[in-house]
Amino acid sequence: MICLGVLAFARPGVCAGIELSQAERGYLERLGPVTLCVDPDWTPFERINEQGQHEGIAADLLLLVSRRLGLPMQLVPTRNWEESLQASKDGRCMALSFLNQTPNREEWLTFTEPLFTDSNVFITREEHPFIADPSSLSYEAIVLPEGTSIEERIRREYPNLRVLTVATEQEAFSLVSEKKADMTMRSLIVAAYTIKKDGWFNLKIAGQLPNYANALRMGVVKTEPMLRDILNKGVDTITPMDRGQIVNKHVSINVQTAVDRAMVVRVVAIALAVVGVVLYWNRRLKQHNEELERRSQTDTLTSLPNRTRIDELFLTECSRGERYGRPFSVIMLDIDNFKRVNDEFGHQMGDKVLVATARAARDAVRTVDTLGRWGGEEFLVLCPETPEDMAVQVAERIRQVIAATAMGTGTPQTISAGVASLLPGDTPDALLQRADAALYQAKRLGRNRVCAA
Repeated sequence: MICLGVLAFARPGVCAGIELSQAERGYLERLGPVTLCVDPDWTPFERINEQGQHEGIAADLLLLVSRRLGLPMQLVPTRNWEESLQASKDGRCMALSFLNQTPNREEWLTFTEPLFTDSNVFITREEHPFIADPSSLSYEAIVLPEGTSIEERIRREYPNLRVLTVATEQEAFSLVSEKKADMTMRSLIVAAYTIKKDGWFNLKIAGQLPNYANALRMGVVKTEPMLRDILNKGVDTITPMDRGQIVNKHVSINVQTAVDRAMVVRVVAIALAVVGVVLYWNRRLKQHNEELERRSQTDTLTSLPNRTRIDELFLTECSRGERYGRPFSVIMLDIDNFKRVNDEFGHQMGDKVLVATARAARDAVRTVDTLGRWGGEEFLVLCPETPEDMAVQVAERIRQVIAATAMGTGTPQTISAGVASLLPGDTPDALLQRADAALYQAKRLGRNRVCAA
């Protein structure tokens, strides 16, 4: 635990067998206490408690480094992690306690070797499928505390996920539990600790982010490279046993040793056989249920989300846009003169035109958009994080792609489109009515065009 005051230790460079050069010792004597900013709400890694003290896994690891180097550290209290990052940028603290190294942070920080390494995992509700490949997810929202390295990476490498940000870990878990977000991502230790401590019994660990573990380091302002080098000497003294004892202190881990090894082998073998059978049938049942759910939400002709599914996604996106003040637009599409296709070529050709239109529109929308069959010859496109002018551009691209697609009728097939964007205080019905009115304006003006509400 690191207190608000200065931790006083012996002369620098004489503890735990750490050898510092004369230049390093002189540097530390001139430097004085190292001002330190931390994350005040990242239990069990670290927090600032009610007495204004730094505690948690990070605090204990830093205490080892501080004592072994004889290097005093002084806590600079902040209200949240964002404020700690800003304080570091402003020069109010020389070091940040426990963070990942990222390109953004390298602009003003240099980093020590890792004090601690921990995997990142996806946290979802119990009913969510296992996440083997995050890039395969579509139209799902991930909620993260502001300013984290995970946020940087998710935005950069997984544009198919929509990122929501909140102030605290608690808020992130709460949004997932209340079905206001599909998932969050936290370190394995934080996830296990929080789910158990706060009783999030409808949540589970649903997968791991590939090739990305938290290598948690100290960040030191670039103006103090010698301080980074000296801290590395302290970090190098931390043993696996040191880390294990500190983790067990903050995250309870019970290990029971067996007395009769032969009995343990027999019991484990029987248990594994039972578990194997249960897992096999659970997997079969889960796959069957997932297929039933997929079919219930998919239009059988076009393989697009059906009216039930697109309604559900539409209401969710309206709620998010209203709550967080984010732009959201919809595009309503209608195939021009579709009745004539059925009358002249028959309903089988009409079905082929619907399938070809759906395929062309799906190729024209962006990764973040969701295209669904609204009914008959109408389709609806949901465009999150998209103002009206950008949605008009998406609609125009869809119109052009469909107009250039051979439908098998011998003549070009066109669509009309109406675009509308969510306004402050809007209701879902009002947004759809404006999109519908814009669509019929496009029809009245001669079809094969895009109109905005």
